[in-house]
Amino acid sequence: MAAVARQTRHAPAPVLLSIGQVLAKLSPEFPDLTPSKLRFLEERKLVAPARTASGYRKFSSADMERLRFVLSMQRDHYLPLKVIRGYLEEMDAGRTPELPGGAVAAASMLSAERRLTRDELIREAGASPMLLGDAISSSLIVASDVFGEDSLAVLKSLVELQRSGIEPRHLRGFRAAAERELGLIESALMPVARRKDASSRARAAEMAREIAGQLEIVRSSIIRSALSRLDS
Repeated sequence: MAAVARQTRHAPAPVLLSIGQVLAKLSPEFPDLTPSKLRFLEERKLVAPARTASGYRKFSSADMERLRFVLSMQRDHYLPLKVIRGYLEEMDAGRTPELPGGAVAAASMLSAERRLTRDELIREAGASPMLLGDAISSSLIVASDVFGEDSLAVLKSLVELQRSGIEPRHLRGFRAAAERELGLIESALMPVARRKDASSRARAAEMAREIAGQLEIVRSSIIRSALSRLDS
């Protein structure tokens, strides 16, 4: 009886998942997730699963939250892995870092991103249905049944721009500029993209985000330089 009593005082062992179980849970939300990509994220020190004596990876619930966060930041905000890793390292050190764009993040962000219906998106952005329709027709927001935080941020910005007389139709050139940048990225990735193995595909996706991040720095610098001329 004493042995049984001692056993009941022990906390239950945490549930650890295999790579296959992780894929089964996350693939509906992230269809391009593969075992190779999971290993790639581990190599980049985004996640550190436990290992069995035989060397098999085992993922905890905390690992799952971390993976979901990393994949969401890649998919919805196009952040390079090194930026995401730096953010997570700050979080691990007990600090409250900022993600690019100035959004202060808290530990609760390590979870699935919110999804908004059309009506919720309009209400939270303080927009009109017509403004959302114009944003979609101008290719600033992708038409969908549900929208993410990125769409909400864009629509909020369009609300503010509209107050200054800037309408979505005035911003159609943004989509053309984005397509030109995509062409630059695709040309740069061609040597890696020709390889068909999964690790090369994962590497190409990461390189694309890194290049996009550098292009964003150049674009922001050009805009700041142009704005400085208005002050002179």
